[in-house]
Amino acid sequence: MKQPQIEKKVHKNQLFGAFGEDVRSRMSAYTKPVDFKLGTTVCEAGGLLRHVYFPQGAVLSLLTVLESGSEIECANIGREGAFGLFAAMYSRVSFNRCTVQLEGPMLRCEIEPLQEEFHKSAHMQDLLVSYSETLLSQVMQTVACNSLHSVKERLSRWLLMMYDRAEGEKLTYTHEFLARMMGANRTSVTHAAQSLQNLGLISYRRGTMQVLDHAGLEAVSCECYAIVKKRFDAFLIPPFTAVQEIKGGRLDTE
Repeated sequence: MKQPQIEKKVHKNQLFGAFGEDVRSRMSAYTKPVDFKLGTTVCEAGGLLRHVYFPQGAVLSLLTVLESGSEIECANIGREGAFGLFAAMYSRVSFNRCTVQLEGPMLRCEIEPLQEEFHKSAHMQDLLVSYSETLLSQVMQTVACNSLHSVKERLSRWLLMMYDRAEGEKLTYTHEFLARMMGANRTSVTHAAQSLQNLGLISYRRGTMQVLDHAGLEAVSCECYAIVKKRFDAFLIPPFTAVQEIKGGRLDTE
């Protein structure tokens, strides 16, 4: 007799789902859903963190803020990860300003219980360190991208990342917002967006953007999108490959 197949439940946040049922069960009393509006500041740079946030459809933007008040995005976090994990592991102060870049549901988890799980479980230590290193790789790639690549390439990379996290939905962003995220002037962003629209890669009207040709947009983008995506696609695969080097197209595990 054919045995019925048991459907494996897929959690809306990949990192939280990878904790395992036992950890999620223990954390349930300390976790609740939240839903913030676009532009909401979750935590200021230098602010004290009391929670870890796991996006389930929302996207959070990590911004480096200068004394002049200027800011630039150094990373963004979607349903693959979380904001506040460094606080769960070590400190309690946020180095970056964290704002809501795309509205949607999130889970908010108290830090102390998650910190206890981290200290007593080798699996949790490997998992959170692997994710943190992967997020750091995004920060480092973004630094290089902002310094060395054109506004058109950077805008293409950013839109591809947001398209993946928004699961193909339309994006509601002004040119002013995009310029602030990328540390570029508004005119350069406008020209880049118009160029992408003329190529038939995106549509843009009245603050609403939509990716029409993902493959075409990736071809116009710099290599940074593919590099970061590959790292995030791999960080949950045991053994956690974020801590392994890739040489000559293969994983070097020596």
